[in-house]
Amino acid sequence: MLLSLLTSLWLWASPAPADTISDYYTVETIPTPPGLTAETGALTFLPDGRLAVCFHRGEVMLYNPKTKTWKLFAEGLHDPLGIMAISNRELLVMQRPELTRLTDTNGDGVADTYETVADQFGMSGNYHEFAFGPVRDSKGNLYISLNTASNGAGIRDELRGRYDSLGRPGRMYACVPYRGWVMQITPDGKVKPYASGFRSPNGLGFDAQGRLLVTDNQGDWLGTSKLYQVEEGKFYGHPTSLVWRPGFPEIDPLTLSPQTLDSMRTIESVAFPHEVMAHSPTQMVVDNSKGKFGPFAGQTFVGEMDFPHLLRILPDVVDGQMQGSCVPFFAKGGSDGTPLRIGNNRLAFAPDGSLWLGQTDHGWLGDRGIQRIRYTGGTPLDILAMTLTPTGFDLTFTQPVDESTAQQLANYQVRSYYYEYHRAYGSPQKDVQVVPVSAVQLSPDHRTVSLTLARLQPRRIYELHLGKLTGNNGQKKLMNQVICYTLNRLRTQAVGRATN
Repeated sequence: MLLSLLTSLWLWASPAPADTISDYYTVETIPTPPGLTAETGALTFLPDGRLAVCFHRGEVMLYNPKTKTWKLFAEGLHDPLGIMAISNRELLVMQRPELTRLTDTNGDGVADTYETVADQFGMSGNYHEFAFGPVRDSKGNLYISLNTASNGAGIRDELRGRYDSLGRPGRMYACVPYRGWVMQITPDGKVKPYASGFRSPNGLGFDAQGRLLVTDNQGDWLGTSKLYQVEEGKFYGHPTSLVWRPGFPEIDPLTLSPQTLDSMRTIESVAFPHEVMAHSPTQMVVDNSKGKFGPFAGQTFVGEMDFPHLLRILPDVVDGQMQGSCVPFFAKGGSDGTPLRIGNNRLAFAPDGSLWLGQTDHGWLGDRGIQRIRYTGGTPLDILAMTLTPTGFDLTFTQPVDESTAQQLANYQVRSYYYEYHRAYGSPQKDVQVVPVSAVQLSPDHRTVSLTLARLQPRRIYELHLGKLTGNNGQKKLMNQVICYTLNRLRTQAVGRATN
């Protein structure tokens, strides 16, 4: 494990581009109160600009960035891992047993009412039954996600919800409802099972187009970590939650063959190749800063527990279905020399356009505390979009690229592979193929490179390594040199250049 992590970190460090993140961003560590165990479970900003933070030991605290002071808002919660600000006095917090409304009724800065909003799901007492969210759609519906339990520990004698022995076998299991599900809570308070088939859905959010996205972590039935576009009624691959699906037969889902389960599932929109991109992706957040965070406005950022970087999602819609690519947002350090830590579990954009990161380890690899990434100006040379064409890919950059380097075939190295869908924990890359780039065409504005590949196949990941591309002036070098596209469907007709 240590060797593979060191190898992966070496991959990101070499070759080092001339431009680095520290030329455009700074990383600052926010001091937390003495004596606080700063395992950050959730964070969000209030309308007045204060930061609300949940910590794993049960505290909810408010931080004023102007005065740099902390105040305890609530305490005694059980492993809170999600938060939403309703107003300056009202918060929704997702703790392990329930979604809770915390309200400061008298304006003294401390919550004095704790109200259950929703608790219509089971608990077995297993340590791995985390609960995440909430997020809200344009119609006012809330969504939460529920972890499966782990066979690394047992269950308690006293349970909440109906016990079903058919959901008990397996490495990760769902012996009470609705483990492994995304749940919907309607504006009138009704709790509805929404979608199933998740293992550890730690990331939950909406992108700029209003699509509900969920990240899930590598493990049994997940050859690598994934990002799904989640739609009502669909099954996303981890079988144990099927026990709680209406109309599912009274059988152990693990008795079904992988081929049968594969035919039932909705596959991921974007795969995060293990160690190439991520180990444990976390929460996603949309850059709503309108340019205050650089050239990535409207894009979705995803946290990562085990590496000191974030990821950007570049969606591409083919035949009405989202697929697309992921690319690292390097943040190993900032212009002030502060390194970005690992354990980036929660993300939130501040009103000033800075990105705040809540970090945790919680028994796994990680760090603790809060950091802030601020944009200091300038435009890095980076990949802005990757779009499938009938013959290859269009790469659009943040700046015009140099014609001579952009047209060199040697600067584009592509390989493709897939991860096996099976019961085992994780999967190696399967059927790895080198895919030659046969032609390169540069757009008139020098911002889009069109690559023609020798072959394209569905249900594969295309990993592209870029060489010594430079900006039009020959000075800037490409910030990131690897990007991975999840090709689920082929595109048969050319479309206009758009990021969808």
